[in-house]
Amino acid sequence: MTDSPLNTGLFVGRWWVVVLRGLAAVAFAVLAFASPQLTLATLVLLFGYFALVYGLFSFIAAIGGRRQGAARWLLVLEGVIGLWAGIVTLRTPSTTAMVLIVLIWLWAIATGLLRIFEAIRLRKQISGELWLVLSGVLGVLFGLVLLFQPIVGVITLAWIIAGYALLLGICEILLGFELRSWGHSRLAS
Repeated sequence: MTDSPLNTGLFVGRWWVVVLRGLAAVAFAVLAFASPQLTLATLVLLFGYFALVYGLFSFIAAIGGRRQGAARWLLVLEGVIGLWAGIVTLRTPSTTAMVLIVLIWLWAIATGLLRIFEAIRLRKQISGELWLVLSGVLGVLFGLVLLFQPIVGVITLAWIIAGYALLLGICEILLGFELRSWGHSRLAS
């Protein structure tokens, strides 16, 4: 691990934002698991709000790391994709299941690839990059499942989305606490 301003700014200094993103994903998963019979309209709204919150938390992390320059563009891009997915979803709540699936798989693959790239780029500068890679791989796999199995029932779609959100949330929470403890150990030394 090398000393760099990135260690204390972009991720470590904003570990709590990573935890909040994880908690938002877990909350979304719990709502979807609790009511798998959700109507498509409710599922669309839940995803729209989740994508907005996730995008906003990505922006908060990026803004907090403004001194890191080029390293934060990945978080900004992740925030843009989240906000875009949320706004498009919420502006067209009467969207069909197929449009929702396409929107979700685009979002999942794009953010998954960005998270993998973030982990590779920051692997020598942060602790917990395994959780970042794992959440990215989960996103890509989730997107591919939706891409290759687009015709599913609403209940199945709710379970697939909820399962992904739960795994993503757990990875985010574990990453956030790993970053927190790593940051504290760096400050103590």
